[in-house]
Amino acid sequence: MILVTGGTGLVGAHLLLHLVENGESVRAIYRNLESIQKTKNLFSIYQKETLFEKINWIQADIIDIPSLEIAFKNVEYVYHCAALISFDPKDEDLLRKTNIEGTANIVNFCLFNSIKKLCFVSSIAALGDLKENENTITEETEWNPEKPHSDYAISKYGAEMEIWRGQQEGLNSVIVNPGIIIGAGFWEQGSGLLFKKVEKGLLFFTKGSTGIIAVTDVVKIMIQLMDSDVKNERFTLIAENITFQDLLNSIADSLKVKRPTIHATPFLVNIAYKIDWFLSNVLRQKRKLDRATAKASYTENHYSNAKIKTTLQTEFIAIHQYINDISKL
Repeated sequence: MILVTGGTGLVGAHLLLHLVENGESVRAIYRNLESIQKTKNLFSIYQKETLFEKINWIQADIIDIPSLEIAFKNVEYVYHCAALISFDPKDEDLLRKTNIEGTANIVNFCLFNSIKKLCFVSSIAALGDLKENENTITEETEWNPEKPHSDYAISKYGAEMEIWRGQQEGLNSVIVNPGIIIGAGFWEQGSGLLFKKVEKGLLFFTKGSTGIIAVTDVVKIMIQLMDSDVKNERFTLIAENITFQDLLNSIADSLKVKRPTIHATPFLVNIAYKIDWFLSNVLRQKRKLDRATAKASYTENHYSNAKIKTTLQTEFIAIHQYINDISKL
């Protein structure tokens, strides 16, 4: 039996689809029935409704220990995809509780139940910080606690520390650090919101760059790593390093709408950050930007995928073509 946490999110839902297509016996946890519907809708998009019925759903939460006791019964392998994503500083405590404490719970249950292998979905946000003489971020780039990081990045790095603790206590595991994940079916959250904003006429773009990957590649690599002899390693998962401008232009072209035309310079981005802070404090709106995320929008970050390409001889889906394909779904 395979257990998947976060099965109602972008990565977890696509992972469930691939696992049941492969004939695996799969259990997934959910917090409420409404969240399951998002996964069911994804199966419908790919006309795989009958496969959805093969999933063993159990109501549980990674920060609720009694519910996890039931979820782990007869489980041999675990994919830990569940996480909170927020860039609102007011969510700092919840981020730490969900992403760090929740991961610690998963690790402890894996150890107690002698799980054969765990795959943890981290993020490129948890990778290290470049030194002055470096220009490419890899799995070996050192995390500098003196550098500014978003609360989300700190929580994912803290979650990785729990995975490393588990490794020291005898748990076989692998960590994947995906870049921005593009995928179908979840248009109201994560990267899906970019499609919505561009479709509605997004005006601004930035010239920072980051790593991008198709969700299909992420889940296929996760499954390959779990089926392999690889253990206690982490892998950066990106198909391409592209600018945010190119990403937004590609989405606009795929949707046949106007491209963003106004360059949001670092000066404008910092103004937007301050306006966002003001609206949050005065009108009690949820923050959309923190200082680290604002800076990242105009910073050119370059990530290496050499390790996963060498390990699995991975060939990635071309991002621009994938964006065009999922825009038609």
